[in-house]
Amino acid sequence: MIGAAHCECLIYQAQSLKEKRAVVKSITTRLKQKLNVSVAETDHHDLWQRTALTIVTVNRDKSVVERELQKALDMMDRQPELDRTVTEYEWL
Repeated sequence: MIGAAHCECLIYQAQSLKEKRAVVKSITTRLKQKLNVSVAETDHHDLWQRTALTIVTVNRDKSVVERELQKALDMMDRQPELDRTVTEYEWL
C-alpha cells in the first residue's frame, strides 16, 4: 500500500524565496530523519509565502501507512513557521 498526503501550506514569516526554502528544507529534513517517509515540495516553487508538500510512505499494511502519514502531519502542525491549510490523501 502506498499512501500520499498532498499538503498546501502557508509560510507567513517568509520575506523572500531564500527564507521560504530554508523553512521548507528544515521541515522536510526533520520529517525524513524522524519518520519512514519521503517528502518533496511539489508546487508553488516561485511564491514566497506558499508551498505544497507531498509526503509519501509505503507498507504492506494500510493502517501502518495511515499512522505514519498522521505522525508526519502532526509533526508539520507543530512547526510554528508553517500553517497547513489543505490536505488531500491518495492511496495506491
